Parts: sequence; C-alpha cells; structure tokens
Amino acid sequence: MSEADAIRTVALLGDDVRRRLYDFVRNAGRPVSRDEAAASAGISRKLAAFHLDKLVETGLLTFQFQRTGVGRPSKVYEPAETEIRVMIPARRHEVLAEILTQAVMTETEHGSAKAAAAAAARSRGFAAGQEMRESRRLGRLGAERGLSVTEEILSAYGYEPWRVGGSCIRLRNCPFHPLARESPELICQLNHAFVGGIVEGLQATKVDAVLAPAAGECCIELRG
Repeated sequence: MSEADAIRTVALLGDDVRRRLYDFVRNAGRPVSRDEAAASAGISRKLAAFHLDKLVETGLLTFQFQRTGVGRPSKVYEPAETEIRVMIPARRHEVLAEILTQAVMTETEHGSAKAAAAAAARSRGFAAGQEMRESRRLGRLGAERGLSVTEEILSAYGYEPWRVGGSCIRLRNCPFHPLARESPELICQLNHAFVGGIVEGLQATKVDAVLAPAAGECCIELRG
C-alpha cells in the first residue's frame, strides 16, 4: 500500500459510521449482510450500503453474493486480506523494544536471553494490569469481569480480542507482527508472558492465559 493509499484509508476510517461498520464486519467472523451491518450501526440499509461499498473501494472489505433464501442472492461483506489488517489496531513495536531492552540488561540474572525476555514481558504486563486494578479500584474479579477488563487492556495495547462463546477470548492479531514471522517461538513466549502478567496484575484468578496457536491469529487464548 502506497503512502497516499494509506492516508486515504486512515481518512476513510476517521468517519465514525464507517469505522463502526468496518469493526462489525471485521469482528463477525463470517460474511455480513447489509441489513446486519445497518442494524449494528443503527442506520438505514441504504446508508450502510453506501459506506460498505466505500470500504470495498478502498480495499478494506471484499464482497460476494450469497443466497440466504428465496429470491435474488444478497451482497455480503468480509474483511480483505490486506496489510492494513495488521495496522489496525496499531502495532506496538515500542513495547517489544522496551521488553527486549530490559531482557538484555537482566540476561545474566535470569540465565538466558529468552528467560530474561519472558520475565520482562511478564513484568510489563503485570504493571499494566496492576495500574488498571488500582485506577478502577477493582475488588474481587469473577471470570466474566476479569475477562472484560483484560480485554480492555489488550485492546489498548494493540491486540484485537474477540469472544468465542461466553468464557473464551481469542486474539485476532499479534501487535508485534511481522516480527512474529521471523521468530515465532520467541514472540509467542513473550505474548504468553505479557498477557499472563496482565491477568496476574489484575488479580483475575478466575482467568487463565493459555497457549493455543491458530492460523492467522495470536497464539494466546484467555479462558474464564
């Protein structure tokens, strides 16, 4: 994607209605009809169709025709497999840089660079969870509340959480992409330590961060 295209894309998503429609389609996990998108944004079907087609023109969405019953096939939309998918939410390379810097400084203390990096990631996550707990004055967290607050923190750090059932959260993206493609084992280890640290900092004892790799997603799953 060229710089000009990137600028146009950011401007397009600056519109609140279009961003809500894009987020709805992106998080649906299946093709979405115009009627569904319109209902999610609280707008008319005609206006939803206009904005959805603008998102298609920019390359953020794709469409196909799908028969859902009697009559003509309906136009349905899905996220496009483009680079912008890993840019929204923004990557957080600075977080990874801080973690790795701390690992270099404490490598001898932990015995290896990987162990030091995991410890630094867990510490960073713990601080984020603890800060949220203190600022919100959170008391005892049950599974649902623990998942919700963890989800909020992860979103702020560039992850893209989505619910799978009522007691499980998957992460659609890795905010450290494309570094994960170069060193997947290391990045998965750091993600696991970081997310686990958040849960510990929140004192969300009913929530577990587990390694559950899946194609095209972050390797971490939260279970409550």
